[in-house]
Amino acid sequence: MTASTAPWGAQKATALLVLSDGTVVEGRGLGATGEAIGEVCFNTALTGYQEILTDPSYAGQIVTFTFPHIGNVGANSEDIEDLTPAARAGAVGAVFRADVTNPSNYRSAENLHDWLKRRGIVAISGIDTRALTARIRDLGVPHAVIAHSPDGIFDVADLKKRAAEWHGLVGLDLAKEVTSGQSSTWKETAWAWNDGYGEQTDPSMHVVAIDYGVKRNILRLLAGLGAEVTVVPADTPAEDILAMRPDGIFLSNGPGDPAATGEYAVPVIRDLLGADLPMFGICLGHQMLALAVGGKTTKMHQGHHGANHPVKDHTTGKVEIVSMNHGFAVDGDSLPEGVEETHVSLFDGSNCGIALAGKPVFSVQHHPEASPGPQDSHYLFRRFVNLIRERKGEPALAER
Repeated sequence: MTASTAPWGAQKATALLVLSDGTVVEGRGLGATGEAIGEVCFNTALTGYQEILTDPSYAGQIVTFTFPHIGNVGANSEDIEDLTPAARAGAVGAVFRADVTNPSNYRSAENLHDWLKRRGIVAISGIDTRALTARIRDLGVPHAVIAHSPDGIFDVADLKKRAAEWHGLVGLDLAKEVTSGQSSTWKETAWAWNDGYGEQTDPSMHVVAIDYGVKRNILRLLAGLGAEVTVVPADTPAEDILAMRPDGIFLSNGPGDPAATGEYAVPVIRDLLGADLPMFGICLGHQMLALAVGGKTTKMHQGHHGANHPVKDHTTGKVEIVSMNHGFAVDGDSLPEGVEETHVSLFDGSNCGIALAGKPVFSVQHHPEASPGPQDSHYLFRRFVNLIRERKGEPALAER
């Protein structure tokens, strides 16, 4: 990919995407002004741009949208996935092909440009996203600085230097930057057409969710299946969690290098495993569980980001289309005896799930809660809840 000239003619560029190899891509700026540095990935989802940009797992990343028309349905206060919006957890930047147009949707409350600006997300449009995606696919995820200046004045030499010198995500613990500041109780249930979100008022079980960067829809689905959910910060000690007398433990998604977060998270998970409670992990939580039982994680070439990834569940023999968002993966060959590989990606064969033999403990790499994405894997929440119900002597829910 080579440095571009403005594809819209003589109009001056108001935004730049400067890659670590010195490539400078020009475009039109929108959203927040200023600069942001991060790892550039691409997401292949056709919908759900608000949910993608507010997913805390995208902290430290600049998201390139392969779908060209982003912003058509505007923005609203409901399609947000980070638990603490004030912390602005999620992507630091966004790359679009087409300009953001005026929204046309009955749920729209504001233009995407205004929403991006309010969220502090630097964005650029007018980019050949197909070429950028091909570059990431072939060469791996680059480090970059995304810059937006309405007057079109940039210190390109400084931007190149910063992009080239950025340390990247390897060795970086970002969970501590996006986790909750204190424990809280979650009661909101899943969204229903024209009814909005509901509320769990009569819970039948207690789940403690360790927040490494949890998405709201995960908590909604747990609450919708009868759980009173207590959300605790990522560094909460095991003894404090067990003192809450949970019926089950949930390990959330999150950003950064799992090995770095594991420095404090793995000892806690090992202690919790000793309590023999049902446990379910997603994304970073899956990686934390794998590390806790002796597995290893690796940095991926381009990562998996999208809402159309095929995954096979070996426990059922079924293939599901799922939502993915991860740049690190569990090394399936590193899993010790007593740990079963339950799910694999049909794109590249990478590990997407594990279960512990003889224990009510399992995890998956993909995002069964979707938001955005298909709901093929919603059954995993019922699988977790059924482990709790079994312990309580209650009948199982159908894993439909």
